[in-house]
Amino acid sequence: MKRAALSAFLLITAGLSCSSAGISQTQEPVRQSFDVQVPVSPVPVRIGDATRLRYELHLTNFASRPLTLMRVRILDAATGMVMAGYEGAELRRHLGGPGATAETGVIAPGMRRVVYLGVPLTGAPGKLLHRIEFHAEGGEPVTLEAGAVDIDRRPVPVLGPPLRGGPWVAVYEPAMERGHRRVVYAVDGRARIPGRFAIDWMKPRDGDVALGADVLAVADAIVVGTRDGMAAPAGDGDFRGSLGEAAGNYIVLDLGEGRYATYEHLKPGLLVEPGDRVEKGEVIAALGMTGQATGPHLHFHVSDAAEPLPAEGRPYLFSDFTIVGSYPTMDAFSRGDPWHRRPAPLNIEHSFPSPNVVVRFPEG
Repeated sequence: MKRAALSAFLLITAGLSCSSAGISQTQEPVRQSFDVQVPVSPVPVRIGDATRLRYELHLTNFASRPLTLMRVRILDAATGMVMAGYEGAELRRHLGGPGATAETGVIAPGMRRVVYLGVPLTGAPGKLLHRIEFHAEGGEPVTLEAGAVDIDRRPVPVLGPPLRGGPWVAVYEPAMERGHRRVVYAVDGRARIPGRFAIDWMKPRDGDVALGADVLAVADAIVVGTRDGMAAPAGDGDFRGSLGEAAGNYIVLDLGEGRYATYEHLKPGLLVEPGDRVEKGEVIAALGMTGQATGPHLHFHVSDAAEPLPAEGRPYLFSDFTIVGSYPTMDAFSRGDPWHRRPAPLNIEHSFPSPNVVVRFPEG
């Protein structure tokens, strides 16, 4: 997987002045500030009807006092054009990270905060720059321009449907504090986000029960990982297992080129085992609610490793689906509100579904 790491410390210097007597230099003290990193290079992905770059900017405060983040801008490195910018309340909505308990732009010494970015792609930039504006308590605003990060333009896998028919709701919310995209797992000495492009596929609350629905192979692939035999939680559905058991029964398919499709919360009695070759559209399991699941659903994501947690989530597209409606928010879905039906179905090809859209997959 192509990765980019950016690291920058603030260095404020005055200009140099020359005279016939020699060269004199005035320089302010070197000051600690942010270590800036982009762990995973952004990839252009068609989400709904727009192409976006969904990735994260990690900021760690190495100064001895708190630093207040004021503004983050993303620029085309070649042209200097500002592609996106966040400040004020909007910036705070994009902030998260380990130990973060409130939406605040203040980053304490030693604390890492993550800026979750979704940048609209315009033109064809090859590299991005990140311009970070901040200030220390009582200090003047400072601008830090981090180094460039390459845009990863390798082809994104185009997959078949993981389920048949519908309606199915693509339940996810990028801004949700504990949503898949914002849950970072550091389980083997490295922090990763396996659910960067994860979707929980569920039935609308006013429709049929999803439990037991056929789960399909999304491509011709090889089964490289499974877990079977876990039962659904009893009673209140409260999950009391370990972190490693949260995925419930699962299947991992090797899609090739370092990409793996992961299906979680499956019903006991998987139809495949490691080493099996499967064909696109083949039934491989039944939808369940094992592991950390409060209701029947299929968790699906693509990553760069054959395990559910120690992996970086990678983008993918579905070959075709039909949008029949949507929920305005995940909360509306959770409350059981009626979904908004489209006046006419909209057929979509080679796209990643928008949050909380209601779709139908091909029946065959």
